[in-house]
Amino acid sequence: MLSYRHAFHAGNFADVLKHSVLTLVLDYMTRKEKGFHYIDSHSGAGMYQLADEYSQKTGEYKAGIAKLVNELDIPEALQPYIDLINELNPDSGSNELTLYPGSPAVAKRYMRRQDSTHLFELHPTDIEHLNEFCYRWKKAFVKQSDGYQGVLGLLPPPSRRGVVLIDPPYELKEDYHKAVNTIIKAYSKFATGTYILWYPVVKRDLVEAMKSAFTNKNANNNVKNLLQVEFCLSADTNEYGMTGTGLFIVNPPWQLAQQMAEVLPYLRDKLGNNESSFTVAQLIAE
Repeated sequence: MLSYRHAFHAGNFADVLKHSVLTLVLDYMTRKEKGFHYIDSHSGAGMYQLADEYSQKTGEYKAGIAKLVNELDIPEALQPYIDLINELNPDSGSNELTLYPGSPAVAKRYMRRQDSTHLFELHPTDIEHLNEFCYRWKKAFVKQSDGYQGVLGLLPPPSRRGVVLIDPPYELKEDYHKAVNTIIKAYSKFATGTYILWYPVVKRDLVEAMKSAFTNKNANNNVKNLLQVEFCLSADTNEYGMTGTGLFIVNPPWQLAQQMAEVLPYLRDKLGNNESSFTVAQLIAE
């Protein structure tokens, strides 16, 4: 359909969860000298201007990242993400954020000379922005092609180390199944990679179907070490709209569950209300 534009939602509560986890995963990967692949299936524009008409129309970042940048009690595990935002916005002390990083920009902060970045995006406007963002970024490879197939085509990476982010727009219900199935196939090719799958909580049964696809063992699914983290602003509802957001993470860094157990109560207190909730659950053991 290609009608989805993340610029409307950049910096909202879902981005806060997704990108704070991504910073922790990438930070962990860089603790070893050996290089790794970062693969992003639905990369978007790379960087977002919060003053543009898209962000200003919804103002979602004002209820997300803008509420956190000047807080003095940031949990240690959330600090790398907040530091990145402040690096991009040196005047953030005035509460005026101008830039918000998409996942490629988060990755760029951590990638080293020995690492390589592979970004996929189909939207004709976003791919232009993404190419512009990646100009002069050595070892960043951008393709306007299907990200699901792109992920599978790059595995296993030569280094045998990799982080894969699958972050579809879920314009189509098929994306829920397709995203999980891509990780199951990817795992069969590269079982030691770290996979991060973002999802919205719009209809709970769709999330439960994703969980079941991961946890129901069959001949084609041997996924192990699966963590689920979720942050919901409000209770599930049958009405239209996203009430929460979550991530399925295969092979997470060993301390990630504990880190999110510290971060999520903080996000609930700062961004949520008395209806808000969070989950940290090890769905499949190592």
